[in-house]
Amino acid sequence: MDLFSNVEIERINFLRRELNRHNYLYYVQSEPEITDYQYDQLMKELQQLEKLHPEMADPNSPTLRVGNDINQNFVQVAHKYPMLSLGNTYNEADLIEFDQRIQRALGHQPKYICELKYDGASISLTYQHGQLVRAVTRGDGEKGDDVTANVRTIKSVPLQLPTADYPDFFEIRGEVLMPLAVFDKLNAERIANDDQPFANPRNAASGSLKMQKSAEVAKRNLDCWLYFLFADQLPTNSHLQNMNKCREWGFKVPTYTAECNSIADILKFIEYWDEERRNLPFDIDGIVIKVDDIRQQDELGYTAKSPRWAIAYKFKAEQVETELQSVSFQVGRTGTVTPVANLAPVHLAGTVVKRATLHNDDQIKLLDLHIGDIVQVEKGGEIIPKIVGVNTSKRSAQLRPVEFVTHCPECGTQLVRTEGEAAWVCPNADHCPPQIKGRIEHFVSRKAMNIETIGEETIDLLYKAGLVSNFADLYTLTIEQLLPLDRMAQKSAENIIKGIADSRKAPFEQVLFAIGIRYVGATVAKMLASAMGNITAIMNATVDQLTAIDEIGEKIATSVVSFFADAENCNLISRLQSYGLQFEMVKSEAKSNKLEGLSIIASGKLQRYSRDEIIKTIEAHGGRAVTSISKLTNYLIAGENIGPNKLAKAQQLGIPIISEEEFEKMIGE
Repeated sequence: MDLFSNVEIERINFLRRELNRHNYLYYVQSEPEITDYQYDQLMKELQQLEKLHPEMADPNSPTLRVGNDINQNFVQVAHKYPMLSLGNTYNEADLIEFDQRIQRALGHQPKYICELKYDGASISLTYQHGQLVRAVTRGDGEKGDDVTANVRTIKSVPLQLPTADYPDFFEIRGEVLMPLAVFDKLNAERIANDDQPFANPRNAASGSLKMQKSAEVAKRNLDCWLYFLFADQLPTNSHLQNMNKCREWGFKVPTYTAECNSIADILKFIEYWDEERRNLPFDIDGIVIKVDDIRQQDELGYTAKSPRWAIAYKFKAEQVETELQSVSFQVGRTGTVTPVANLAPVHLAGTVVKRATLHNDDQIKLLDLHIGDIVQVEKGGEIIPKIVGVNTSKRSAQLRPVEFVTHCPECGTQLVRTEGEAAWVCPNADHCPPQIKGRIEHFVSRKAMNIETIGEETIDLLYKAGLVSNFADLYTLTIEQLLPLDRMAQKSAENIIKGIADSRKAPFEQVLFAIGIRYVGATVAKMLASAMGNITAIMNATVDQLTAIDEIGEKIATSVVSFFADAENCNLISRLQSYGLQFEMVKSEAKSNKLEGLSIIASGKLQRYSRDEIIKTIEAHGGRAVTSISKLTNYLIAGENIGPNKLAKAQQLGIPIISEEEFEKMIGE
């Protein structure tokens, strides 16, 4: 390589560092040092030099911020640290109870950090050696879509960090947002082009993040705020200090935070932002409260879905009045009949609302609804519209009350209502069309068998053509049967058959969720599959055996036993087994069975394992890692600064308390 080339390569590296620095100053600090013209000139120079030196290609170069036109098929990537959701509330009483529960568990008043709850799309960014290597959406919490190419176009996301004291490998999480000004401009352009406008900035941000061409994403001018750091070795034991470190490293970390030492401080912060949020340049929908101390977070632990050390307070939803024009009744896959209010169209929280849920017959009676009433509508959690009241002062005498139907609106079967249940149900499960199609839709859904090539319309076509009457029938379909269907081309038919064939690889816990046992969601299915091991054990289990599993209550257990007491359900399982679906847990990286049958909890700061590593090690040796102490717990692995209450509970129940060294002797390491 000649001297001139060396100079050019040095210039490329210099320009990349400079442009990254100016991106940070402009998009994160809002303190630009140069004009837009000067920035553009530096960018053009770098583009020209990179063309001359293709060997210097780098996916994190500032020149690639504009994205490209290559179509993307998003790959599913497992999260190293589960991406859980937060428990939430709309009232102060729940916050007070949360604080009291935390104090009881820790034995003292902790310090909290209050942050804004950004209304966008959750994202997890992974950095290695200071470079962005991956960006993944929340997905189902355990795995999400790899949207790295799209996130690289977001100019507030650093692609290369300056030299600093950051860990060699870490994840930082936050929210991808669309600023309100950008949202308004985008919708104005869409309306001018006769395109459907976006309902709200959150939908616009989420939709933009999933676009197939990153060049189009780049035009959306998305922003990204980061608010949590994950690493095996964190910089400090304080969440707030860790985020201050992240800001030093070049990340856009919110300054809208407060340290709170009491529930009074928290409520004051909420009161302030309930009003001030209207002056922000982006949408928020609440406040997040977190315990600041990382060791205390570890001690408090997690439920299956959310951390016990954090909670979200959601602002009360916007409310409007409109006319109740009629009520229709929908039948779900479990036979539950749900009333739906049909409303005079009205604007609410950025969308036009025409329908609202009424939940059940009791809700109709509680509201004393009449057709023609002027009703008060709001969005529960600002997502699903619901009727919360009636303006009876505007009710005329001739209006008639809403009557719940007595027979299924789809098949005509008389509805039944189990004592203690709120729902009316159509018992004609095997012959009621929406129940049949609903179970198949659930079976092919993403968290279940994930057959992406089959949607609601295709299922409707298959059912009407008499090709399927249950989800097991999917595995008997052929291309020749599909081709005569409306709008079905050869390629579409091939993709459907391939999607069905590929679904045979879905793990047991997904299959168990897919078959649609009432009250058995994805999380419960995973617990059942892990605890019982195979479908035969579950089919033969008693209520007592099932309730012995952590977090499986009598309601779920009874539902499971009832499901397999039905001969038709057992026949479906038998057919699925014959088609090659997975009905047994496959233990990955199994090292031994030395912990088989043992439930083990780890608490406190461990020296040799991260939280995820200790869980994987327990499971690799046949044990079950649990998150809370009960009489069924066999061992407690005690780390540093273990909470006194947890220790006391273990001692009270007579649970052996062991060190990391003793644990490793148990597994022979």
